[in-house]
Amino acid sequence: MTASLLERRLPLFPISAQVTGSSGISRLAIAGCDLQELARRFGTPLYLFDRASLDEAVDTYRRSLARHHPGNSALTYAGKAYLCTAIAQWAARQGLWVDCTGQSEMTVAKAAEVSREKLLVHGVNKSDADLEMALQAAGTLVIDNLDELHRVAQRAASRSAELPNLWLRLRPGLPVDTHVYTQTGQSDSKFGMDFAEAAHAVRFCRQVGMPLTGLHFHQGSHFHEAAPVGAGLRSVLDFMTEMRTDFGWIPQTVCPGGGWGVAYHEDDLPQPDIDAYIQHIAEALLTGCNQRELPIPTLHIEPGRSLVARAGVALYRVGTIKRTATRNWLLLDGGMADNPRPALYGARYSALPVDHPDRPPAGSFWLGGPYCESGDVMIENLLLPKIEIGEIIAVPVSGAYHLSMGSNYNGACRPAVIWLESGQALLIQQRETIQDLLRRDCPLP
Repeated sequence: MTASLLERRLPLFPISAQVTGSSGISRLAIAGCDLQELARRFGTPLYLFDRASLDEAVDTYRRSLARHHPGNSALTYAGKAYLCTAIAQWAARQGLWVDCTGQSEMTVAKAAEVSREKLLVHGVNKSDADLEMALQAAGTLVIDNLDELHRVAQRAASRSAELPNLWLRLRPGLPVDTHVYTQTGQSDSKFGMDFAEAAHAVRFCRQVGMPLTGLHFHQGSHFHEAAPVGAGLRSVLDFMTEMRTDFGWIPQTVCPGGGWGVAYHEDDLPQPDIDAYIQHIAEALLTGCNQRELPIPTLHIEPGRSLVARAGVALYRVGTIKRTATRNWLLLDGGMADNPRPALYGARYSALPVDHPDRPPAGSFWLGGPYCESGDVMIENLLLPKIEIGEIIAVPVSGAYHLSMGSNYNGACRPAVIWLESGQALLIQQRETIQDLLRRDCPLP
């Protein structure tokens, strides 16, 4: 028997999602909260984050690390996926590190009282202000290039305070299989240093006594096959062997980044196996270190998407329905201004109506936004029930790289964000207003 749309798509939603109601009245709910009521109360577009899904993702990573790498390990929440004060607070309370890029994200982490030792700073072109704040606030600073290393050394010479630990970002020359825009480890990537540059960095840090403690590399985001990460790790272990021979230096920590993918559409299910991903990395690290007679370093993983994506759901209201010669259009009150991924990467999403999500399909629909771009199409050719104007549509897997890459295109105001936990809905980010946009402007005299 063919599964219904609801049966196929509900596994994309947060783990607390369910259909409630009886007597022919059914609705989607998350964490015990009625999504129709949330849309009425807070307006649309609206973003929701489910605490239970966030916690479960962290627990999955921790169980896998305990199983496959029983030595020292650590998890970092990659703030670039989505960061606000409440999310940073959740990460801190979970004992996670928080990865920040630039002053703004560091300021959010500090407002959330992320401890210095668990604040980690990345960036491919850090400004002077970024570096100054990182030296004051971060426990670990990832050095992207030799120029940056020398700028840090110059600042260190005039400071009496202790420097953060330094990691070097390496470019292993091996991307993962993902969209070209999200590959980061290839030889011509803008990120990190090649091994010759990194050797210069190790020599320099040893000469001047800078606290170099780790190596970091990242090969891409939203991949589903771990083998390239194992290959990248082996090249990094070879580099470590050379650094031990040449300079007597071995890193305390090795971080192969993150980027493990998630299912965005029912055709992507089941969810990519986090345990298999961690097992592959941990075994490559253990085997590679034993073969090279290297001590086993702390294994540091930086998931962002695979922690937060499934926890997020976006709600939109249907404002217009159009029927052309070849397409049925549902035009929503949000789109590429809050979720640019379909336009940027051709990302494929799914959706369900909030009311009566168990209705049988009535046809294929294209879900577009209100913005003046033909590329403002969130979902193409998706089977849905008959939809009426005014209905609320729920798009799952909306927790990562939506709001963090959003814009004010066409004067769009960023959506409100709600935290869902145990039947309670808490506003964690206010809806942006037109006055917020005007506040930035400086009129001509």
